[in-house]
Parts: sequence; structure tokens; C-alpha cells
Amino acid sequence: MDRLLVMRSLVAVADTESFAGAAELVRTSASSVSRHVAALEKHLGVRLINRTARAVTLTENGVRYTVFARRVLDEIEREERSLTEANAGLTGTLSVICPKWLGSLDLGDAIADFSVRHPEVEVRLALGGVQDRAYAFLDNGFDVSFHTRPLRDSLMNLRRIATLPFVLCASPAYLDERGRPREVHELARHDCLTHDHKLCWRLKEAGKEQVHRIARSSFAANSYLALQKAAVRGRGIALLPLRSAHPSIATGELEVLFHGRERSLCAVHGSGAATPRKVSALLDFVSQWFAENPSPRGGQPTVVG
Repeated sequence: MDRLLVMRSLVAVADTESFAGAAELVRTSASSVSRHVAALEKHLGVRLINRTARAVTLTENGVRYTVFARRVLDEIEREERSLTEANAGLTGTLSVICPKWLGSLDLGDAIADFSVRHPEVEVRLALGGVQDRAYAFLDNGFDVSFHTRPLRDSLMNLRRIATLPFVLCASPAYLDERGRPREVHELARHDCLTHDHKLCWRLKEAGKEQVHRIARSSFAANSYLALQKAAVRGRGIALLPLRSAHPSIATGELEVLFHGRERSLCAVHGSGAATPRKVSALLDFVSQWFAENPSPRGGQPTVVG
């Protein structure tokens, strides 16, 4: 028995005082309405309506249950309307998670600008933890996850936001002392600074991708900013996001040796028939923000292999 369906039928009978009138309200046949009420009476074990040749009236129990059913149906309608309106409007809480290095760079600026544009949306930005729960972010209460890794979950929706260039850099002082590598294989004799102990760099040499496998990390950090500081101080060579390294490149604190493989900044959110408007608004805004603030030019290798 469909409890809500029989409740609607009973309320319609109470409003129209006839099976035919009730059938028009719930868009079914009079015989179906009669069966619905009979099924509800059997389930409850009480008579809800008095049937005569001339009229259909509620019993005392029928009046009582109709009041209850009307209250339930009204509450359902209010809640559904509230959810629909919340989905249609830019209100409520929007929880976002992304790796620390993304949130501390331009993505953090873009999300902050979104919050300024839409102050009625309560933005909650969490940095870190994406790798451990890549696509379980929904279970942790997040609406959107930003990252640069391939998506392997067909149940998630992915949107590419921007392309993030990477460059291999070192300080002039370090390069003066240790020499400037002209080819990727020459990196083997240099001190390499790695992110999260990743011992593989994919670099571009003369337009072709070359893979450099690092035998030993001289300095490792889970922050590109920390790697950049170490590189500026002459600790070694680091693969850095161009957006982060560009100011140090522009001032001459760092020199570009090779370009790295570009990464796609992606946003992932839950699947469903309709994307919440606040999520769509954020993704549209961030995409436009990166389009209007492209990666800086420059960052050309000082030595081309």
C-alpha cells in the first residue's frame, strides 16, 4: 500500500464529499479512490467514511485521520518546496575541499572572490586531505572537490576549469655552483627537491616529453611554497607551478630550466538529475576567473636542450 497515495485519496474525498470529485483531484478513477480508502480502512482496522447512495461523509475516526493526513501532506509539500527553492537560489552553505597547494594559490583567490560576489552563500573551504579521500568527499559533507588528478569514478561529474603549467627551476647561485643542465639526463647529478616524495618528473625537452626518475630526494615537502623557498635559497632544483614561481622568476630569484607536463585543474561534484545552482555558480565563476587571469607569460628556459 502506498501510504501517501491513500492519504491523498482520503483527503480528496473529505474535500469533495464524493469519490468522483476526489478522482478528479488525484487524477485517477473513482473506483481507484474507493479501493485506496478501503485499503487504508483495512490497514487501520477502523471505518473512515460512511457510504450512502446520496453522500460520502467522514466518520469520527475519518475526521481524525484526515486531519493527520492533511498535516503530513502539507509538511511534505513545504519541505519539497523549500528544497526546490534552495536549489534554485544562491543561498545556504557551500563546502569545498582542495589540496593545500591549490587552495593557497590562485584557486583560493578565485573562491574568495566568489564569496565576495555572493555573500549570501556561506563558503567553507578546506585545504588538504583530498588524496586520502579522493572521491569520498561527498561522504565527508563536501559539495565540490578541486584537484589535478584523473577521474576514475563514473558516478561523479567532472568539469575542467583551467590548465596549470609547471616549470623546473633553480636559483642562479645554485646553478652557478653546480652547473646548468642542458638535457634532462643531466639532472641525475643535481639535488632534486620533490613534492610529497614523488620521485618522477615529466619534463619537456626540445618539444618532446622526457621522464626523469629521481634516485634520491635532497629535500621533500608537501607544500610547493616550501619547495619554492628552498629552491630560492639554493637548496636544489624544484618542479613548481608557474603561477606560484612566476614572481621569483620575474625578479631573477629563480631560473627556468625545463617545462613540466601541464596539469588540468578539475572540479568534481556529485551526480544527479540537477546540479545545485550554488555549485554551478561556483564552477562558472571559477572558470571565468581563470579565463580572465591566465597563467603568466614567460618562464622560458634559460638553456634550451
